[in-house]
Amino acid sequence: MRKGIRAVLEDEPEIERLVEAENGEAAFDKLNKEVFDIALVDIEMPKMGGIGLLQKVMKEKIKTKIVFLTMHKDKDVFDQAMNAGASGYLLKENAVDDIVECLHAVQQGGYFISPAISGYLVQRLQKQAEPLSTIPYVDQLTNAERAILKHIAEEKTSQQIADELFISPKTVENHRNNISKKLHLSGTHSLLKFALSNKDLLK
Repeated sequence: MRKGIRAVLEDEPEIERLVEAENGEAAFDKLNKEVFDIALVDIEMPKMGGIGLLQKVMKEKIKTKIVFLTMHKDKDVFDQAMNAGASGYLLKENAVDDIVECLHAVQQGGYFISPAISGYLVQRLQKQAEPLSTIPYVDQLTNAERAILKHIAEEKTSQQIADELFISPKTVENHRNNISKKLHLSGTHSLLKFALSNKDLLK
């Protein structure tokens, strides 16, 4: 796959330099040391997955735009990628045909979604138009608490949330308690049930 994509990109006169990395950790190390406009990364890279890499890129305020290359057509995976801040979502089955158009769009400040799943983007835009404040008491939550709530809706544990947001599990638990108080929730798993029942609005 990498060889095929590289062969296509090497023929593009606008591309000044191509650099490859063997895994997610090596890719992040390169992005952290050199300046690149765009990084094309696999969601399922060894040592560090694409979404984890993007989260570290965002945390370190690295300016490189991230385009995900993946075989996943699953909407939940797509939403995770876009929520993390991806600039593109390119399906492997169409990568060779779409890669040049994708990179041009992203370089110009836009986004690129493989046509086969473009409907997901429409659904995202429609959901974003629905005010989260239609859920009672949610307007009282801080941005950090809303982010935690979204992760809870994805059925992640406190440890998993902590790892993804680079905070301690204790901080996540404190957020959980504060969210429950603000939303007037009580009882075992009440916060998880709330998050799951409002999952579509929280995305």
